[in-house]
Amino acid sequence: MEPLKLKTKEPEGGRDLGVQPLDALMRARGLDNHALVVASPASLTHKQVQRARNGRRLTRNMQAKVAEAWGRATGGPERVADLFTYRGL
Repeated sequence: MEPLKLKTKEPEGGRDLGVQPLDALMRARGLDNHALVVASPASLTHKQVQRARNGRRLTRNMQAKVAEAWGRATGGPERVADLFTYRGL
């Protein structure tokens, strides 16, 4: 008897979208996940930042939170398009 497989609604293209530009930008500036967590005015966690860097699919709202934290941490632009290769759900 085969194990029961549950069907999940996975977005087209899967959930893993590869390492994002955010990761390279953070490495170039010597920033770690904690730098964005501290800079974020919203409740942003280390796990969420890591997911953003690794390319796990995020919502638009979460991408905006990461972009805002990036802008506060670096004084640079807060454009989601500069940090991610995809548009959130």
